[in-house]
Amino acid sequence: MNAAPSDSDSSVSIAGAGENGNDTPLECREDTKHTEVMCLGSVNEVKSRAVVKYSTAPPPTTYALLQEKTDLKLPPANWLRESTELGPVGTTILGSSSKSKPFSSFGMAYDFIDSIGKDVDVVSDSENIKKLLKIPYSKSHVSMAVHRVGRTLLLDELDIQELFMRSSQTGDWNWLKEFYQRLVDQKWQRKKKSKEQWYQRAILSKFLYYSINGNGAAEPVPAATGEPAQREDEGPERGEMGPSWPAPLESSTSVSEDTSAPKQESVPLENTFALGHVSSTPKEQNLTTVFNEGESSQGLKNDFVRNILWTFEDIHMLVGTNMPIFGGGRYPAVSLRLRDYNKPINVLTGIDYWLDNLMCNVPELVMCFHVNGIVQKYEMIKTEDIPDLDNSTFSTKVVKDIAQNILSFLKSNCTKEGHTYWLFKASGSDIVKLYDLTTLCEDTTEEKYQNPFTLPVAVLLYKVASNMMMKKGQNKKHYGTIRTLLLNCVKLLDQERHPQIVASANFMLSELFQLDEPRKGEDGESLPSGNSEDSYSEEEEEEEELPEDSDENGSYSTSEDTSDDSKAVAIIKSVGELSVPEKYKSTHQIRPNYTCPVSHDLEERCRLVLGYVLKGLKAVDGSIKKESELPAADPNTPIPLKYEDITHSAVEKEIALFLDKDEPCQEDFEHPTRSGIIPGSWQYKMKLQLFLKASKAYYVLSDAATNLMKYGRALRYIKIALQCHDAYCSVSTSLHTEVLQFHSQCLSLCGDIQLMLAQNTSNRAAYLEEYNYQTKDDQEILHSLHRESSCQAFNMITELATDPEHQLSVSCKCYEAVRDLVVSGDFKEQSPEQLNQVLKRLGNIRNEVGVFYMNRAATVQTERAVNKAVSTAEHELWKKSFSCFEKGIKDFEAIGDATNTALLLCNTGRLMRICAQAHCAIGSDLKRGEFSPEEALYYNKAIDYYLKAMRSLVKREMHPAVWDSVNWELSTTYFTLATVQQDYAPLSRKSQEQIEREVTEAMMKSLKYCDLHTESARQPLYQYRAATIHHRLASMYHSCFRNQVGDEHQRKQHRGLAELHYNKAVKLFQILRDAPCELLRTQLERVAFTEFQMAGQSSNSAKLKTLSGALEIMTETKHSFQLIHKELLEEQIQRSDCTEDCSDPNKTEGGSSAGLNMEEVLKLINVFEPSLSFLLHHLVKLMTATKKKSGPAEEGAFKIYKQVYSVLLRADKTTPLITRVELILDLLDQLASRTGDRESRGQ
Repeated sequence: MNAAPSDSDSSVSIAGAGENGNDTPLECREDTKHTEVMCLGSVNEVKSRAVVKYSTAPPPTTYALLQEKTDLKLPPANWLRESTELGPVGTTILGSSSKSKPFSSFGMAYDFIDSIGKDVDVVSDSENIKKLLKIPYSKSHVSMAVHRVGRTLLLDELDIQELFMRSSQTGDWNWLKEFYQRLVDQKWQRKKKSKEQWYQRAILSKFLYYSINGNGAAEPVPAATGEPAQREDEGPERGEMGPSWPAPLESSTSVSEDTSAPKQESVPLENTFALGHVSSTPKEQNLTTVFNEGESSQGLKNDFVRNILWTFEDIHMLVGTNMPIFGGGRYPAVSLRLRDYNKPINVLTGIDYWLDNLMCNVPELVMCFHVNGIVQKYEMIKTEDIPDLDNSTFSTKVVKDIAQNILSFLKSNCTKEGHTYWLFKASGSDIVKLYDLTTLCEDTTEEKYQNPFTLPVAVLLYKVASNMMMKKGQNKKHYGTIRTLLLNCVKLLDQERHPQIVASANFMLSELFQLDEPRKGEDGESLPSGNSEDSYSEEEEEEEELPEDSDENGSYSTSEDTSDDSKAVAIIKSVGELSVPEKYKSTHQIRPNYTCPVSHDLEERCRLVLGYVLKGLKAVDGSIKKESELPAADPNTPIPLKYEDITHSAVEKEIALFLDKDEPCQEDFEHPTRSGIIPGSWQYKMKLQLFLKASKAYYVLSDAATNLMKYGRALRYIKIALQCHDAYCSVSTSLHTEVLQFHSQCLSLCGDIQLMLAQNTSNRAAYLEEYNYQTKDDQEILHSLHRESSCQAFNMITELATDPEHQLSVSCKCYEAVRDLVVSGDFKEQSPEQLNQVLKRLGNIRNEVGVFYMNRAATVQTERAVNKAVSTAEHELWKKSFSCFEKGIKDFEAIGDATNTALLLCNTGRLMRICAQAHCAIGSDLKRGEFSPEEALYYNKAIDYYLKAMRSLVKREMHPAVWDSVNWELSTTYFTLATVQQDYAPLSRKSQEQIEREVTEAMMKSLKYCDLHTESARQPLYQYRAATIHHRLASMYHSCFRNQVGDEHQRKQHRGLAELHYNKAVKLFQILRDAPCELLRTQLERVAFTEFQMAGQSSNSAKLKTLSGALEIMTETKHSFQLIHKELLEEQIQRSDCTEDCSDPNKTEGGSSAGLNMEEVLKLINVFEPSLSFLLHHLVKLMTATKKKSGPAEEGAFKIYKQVYSVLLRADKTTPLITRVELILDLLDQLASRTGDRESRGQ
């Protein structure tokens, strides 16, 4: 069957489905998404599954059945011509490319980067796989390079002899040559292939060309051409050198790009590390030549005809193969083999054929037998029958055990990513040794970069990490894996040679740290942390090096030559052990899923990010040559023209950088930046991303410091964040929406910090110390920023000023700038919520500034001389405050924030009250004058703003706290307006009746907003105010009643209103426990009101009744005196305690008597005693005059009145206040006894 075409122009050749041992059809399916066909089956109880991932071969064509006696020594007409059916096999089977390429596994790994480190155990050429699985059967030497990436092992042939041939010419790798000669092969010499070997290769090549079914395919050509003979004769000489090995990295040759490599699935740009060309700096050298001249175009490319994902038992391998597959026979796919009829198939050949067919999923083998190049016959052999052929019988289970043991051995010992391991078995030896060439190289005096695998390994680590970063749904738990890959990548590279890879890797390392998310796992638990750059801890590595049971795991052995073993990482004592099932077991996973090893501390994570950013900036800055650093021009030396080399390094072209912008912009490539960076270059793009990342890290640091109330540190961080943005703007030719949005966040945070600094002036010294501190990393980052910009654009808003007004002004300007950014262009539609937040912040800061100017105006008013008029400075402060409140109200109204709108209206009302207080009239005698019209104007404006605030809130349920606050302020304003108008009545402008009417109206409105029923902290205040309002109204009506002449109806109305308000005032004062003086005063005024009524009475009985009522009011004052006595008693006890312990400052003052005005109490007692004496005197006098002794009750009352009156007359006014209060309470008890309601003094 045929698969769909691949990404390249050539089609995909897929092996046909076969049969298993029971003649049951294999299960096959085609996956068009990946252009692959998967076939499942088992051969002799060995599970095998092959998935063709990529193929450039055409569909299999029927092979030509050669006639008997065909002479294969004669070349066909099409020999060595390019053939799509044979692919590279026909031309390379003779020559220098017959061996595996040194970097063939890397080419496949680059093309299938998604599978590396996760799904695949081994990546290698199929020839290498076969060579490993034949180790117990073969005496041939094995030399392979092993590299580890995650759970994947990359295997490549390491032609040590070719490497030493190169070393003899260049002087490189002498350390490895000396090591090899000393420990492995004392007498090393280059081994040449025999002519017999080249003869067999030649007739195989001719046989394959003969087998191509086509016109003239089997026609021989005259031997006189000489060309085939020449090739055949020259074959051994050309094969002497074999595949060419790389020189050290100082070489400047380049490798071309593989344009036919399969494309990776596209990823959205915002999460893509875009693949781009990496231009080399003068110090950086491209990857060295991997092959001889004429083959350099292949480079690090995947040049296999097929890439197959082969699952052999539980081992997943990505193998490359060039085996030609033909059609014909009973199956749509067969493999062709040529054998000498006189030489039977041995075990090695059988295993070779069997593994080839398994890997390519070819169900049948066609064997062509020849004698001295003369075709004899063909024979068809099923793949599952190959292990049972005569003279080549082998157990497939043993091959399976060999594969599992070798993989376990390598997994257990090749533990370090970035290291090059050497698996070596000498010819004729049964011992297999594993060396760590990276460690051996580092132990020498030569540079570590002489390892030819260093750059390919580093780039592969980078590509795997980059591919994992591209995954949108990448689990955060894989970030530890990515970090390990990138750290090992950076460790392998020299920054001066490869600045772009180093810079990009460091940038990706900085991207791993989530600065705006909590460090929690998906299950809600904290993620574990680690600190190792490799996947293994030191304890794990020690367990590998010192196994408890070396016989069981087979990792090490004892040898007579201890010097040999001391350099080896691990040794297989005998190849026979590989055939023992589960002889070698992998002690642990190649790489567990580690989380990103980062502290839970946010500041520490940010510091790690900035450390990587700094390393990236250093790599970029180090790659830029300034004109001053360039050598002076020599007039005798011609200036070479610059041109672009079309054979750029394939490695550099594969480097993924997260640099491309979301929108195309017109960049001026002719004008470099301040440091000399050309727009569009990799340095240009990288610097932009590093600047932006640094800015974000400093923003997060600033935000965290703000939350900790470290405002000096927060301002320092946000200053550097804005300096990074300034440098970004200096380099960038355009600003994207995301960058502008982040810039607005920085400005917003800067505004928050300046506001906090203005509100916290007490810690200014500590803030200044925090602000001036800088770490070394901060200084170096600033140095890199200054290479591109002066970084002065945001100095004004990031200064630590000492003036709160300046700080508030800066904060307001920051928010205004953010608003302008948000509303510009389509930014508003992209982030409507951000606009709401900005307007809320702007309204808040304008409220703060308004309050600041309002408080300053109040201070100026307080400090102003009493008789001075309102100054111009006060007027200006009022205007500024009012303007800020007005703008803030508009901001909150724009976003529909009724609560904050109400608060600002409330503050505006307060400002109007301050203006009213400033306009109070002061006479020449420095006394308060009449209530002025300006005061009335501003008080009424204040009331209007409070009413607007109430209307904004609509109802209390919307925001109870704000509603109660506005309600209280409105009640207070009405009350203040009424009291000032009552106390300083404008009689010169208004009549007494009008004033009384206005006062009554204002008092009643104030009373309306007194919430007496809702339980809250303000309820006692409301009760006290309501009681005061009733008291004042009662006093006003009392005064009107006394002064009213003529209109008896009006006098009667005033008397009734006075009695009503007195009664309400007394009830409210009695509820309060801390207003005894107010209660006593109100009751004394009631007594005076009663006495005034008695003066207008003529009959003795009426007077006696009125006086009895007044005396009843006097007895009700007992509650007030009890509260006063309690306060005085507590004060006395407190003073006695202070006398005993004067050192305790808490006992010197305070207590419950702190609110008791002693002067007021004394004044009220001095009024109370004469008033009580007056009542008793007149009662005794009237009772004596009437001589009305109707019963014993009246007689008892008469005696008590006389007795109390006598005591009052003899009372000593100089005794302590508490004694006088106790006497009054005793007298009140006696007076109350006449009604039988005697109370104890203590109640």
